[in-house]
Amino acid sequence: MAAGGRSWFRALALGVSFLKCLLIPAYYSTDFEVHRNWLAITHNLPLSQWYYEATSEWTLDYPPFFAWFEYALSHVAKYFDPKMLVIENLNYTSRATIFFQRFSVILTDILFIYAVHECCRCVNGKRAAKDILEKPAFILAVLLLWNFGLLIVDHIHFQYNGFLFGLMLLSIARLCQKRYLEGALLFAVLLHFKHIYIYVAPAYGIYLLRSYCFTANNADGSLKWRSFSLLHVTLLGLIVCLVSALSLGPFIVLGQLPQVLSRLFPFKRGLCHAYWAPNFWALYNAMDKALTVFGLKCNFLDPTKIPKASMTGGLVQEFQHTVLPSVTPLATLICTFISILPSVFCLWFKPQGPRGFLQCLVLCALSSFMFGWHVHEKAILLAILPLSLLSVQRAKDAGIYLILTTTGHFSLFPLLFTPPELPIKILLMLLFTVYSFSSLKSLFRRERRLLNWPETIYLTQLVPLEIFCEMVFPLTSWKQHFPFVPLFLTSVYCALGITYAWLKLYISVLTERSSVRQKAE
Repeated sequence: MAAGGRSWFRALALGVSFLKCLLIPAYYSTDFEVHRNWLAITHNLPLSQWYYEATSEWTLDYPPFFAWFEYALSHVAKYFDPKMLVIENLNYTSRATIFFQRFSVILTDILFIYAVHECCRCVNGKRAAKDILEKPAFILAVLLLWNFGLLIVDHIHFQYNGFLFGLMLLSIARLCQKRYLEGALLFAVLLHFKHIYIYVAPAYGIYLLRSYCFTANNADGSLKWRSFSLLHVTLLGLIVCLVSALSLGPFIVLGQLPQVLSRLFPFKRGLCHAYWAPNFWALYNAMDKALTVFGLKCNFLDPTKIPKASMTGGLVQEFQHTVLPSVTPLATLICTFISILPSVFCLWFKPQGPRGFLQCLVLCALSSFMFGWHVHEKAILLAILPLSLLSVQRAKDAGIYLILTTTGHFSLFPLLFTPPELPIKILLMLLFTVYSFSSLKSLFRRERRLLNWPETIYLTQLVPLEIFCEMVFPLTSWKQHFPFVPLFLTSVYCALGITYAWLKLYISVLTERSSVRQKAE
């Protein structure tokens, strides 16, 4: 990014930081108590008890680096309100506690801002534009810094995704800049902060192997096997081993690694989160419910053998299917593995440099979101944010981005269910969506339309869906008997759009011709 462009980037960063400060008094979820409890655990207990403490139901279930992050924060928190660091003070809140936790998220977002700056430097500058508002780097900065989903999840709902995504985006930027070891180190560290990023680990592994461990290609773009570098493989292996040893080593010495892993991968939880993430399993569950209703009306099923929650409880975690086969963790693992294979093969056999890596990364994130076990709805951001980098490069990717972002962000609406936050989420969603459509349409105005008519119609139907869920449904008698209906409709309808975006991106990648020569990014 040119020196003259620093002023507008600084203005965007300061503007969104100011908005985050305005959101401090907003509603916060149980995740606020989760992180308060983790502050207390890491501050008061020795390392050997971190992953055993269970006074609260919100036990520590993030990797060790995040636990150490909470430990560091706790030593600042004690100067704001020492009572927040008492383990027995469950659901404790005070003005000082709220202020500290909210500002800790805002301040750690500095890493995210820096990572966005580095990503903007990697954007291809071939599209000349006199107006700064039409430059790809400016559009990308807005799409990332002002991302609606990240704003509401971190600064209203409450989490620390900003600096974690900062690590991911910074690692992507380093790989685009061919600083492979730095990118590998950042991603290895990220995995030990939050293990959900293992979703995209195959893309990192294959890209580093293909672009760094093998140092040359043949004239036709195929791999030159003799270019394999044992030194490069050794360096990558050392990075992975050293980071893992630093993170997990103390628990291995204490003989607690199985306990740590049981907290990180709690397969005893149900297939779906309490609110179904809009993925394949939401559609699968919906089909099971529909078949159950049909079976009862046609007397194919015995009503006494159907769990009550299956028809009235709605979106429970332990969901036992009535008609369709129940799904096991192994089944979801197999489905996820199969779904990411084509993208990984494309990255290996049809390399297209950093753009091919980003495509694979997004497909790995989406495939894991579609078929993973106990997926959270917030995990859709893992695909939306890196897809932003592709959206300013090519019209086809911009169209997919608009579909995925609009449906993915809308699917987060149920996270904010309190009346005061209703106008906030609608306004922020509208502003971000309108900007996304208008800026990308302007960027690619000389190319084909970004969306076709069926896609446009599908997205516009989100408006009546929101009106029904927020205004009409609460006035009906259904609210008492079927309170899960708004969540059900939102999840299933958004699952259709996300599935379509996933398939469209996959088709685009699989049918794309590989370049004979990789372009220097």
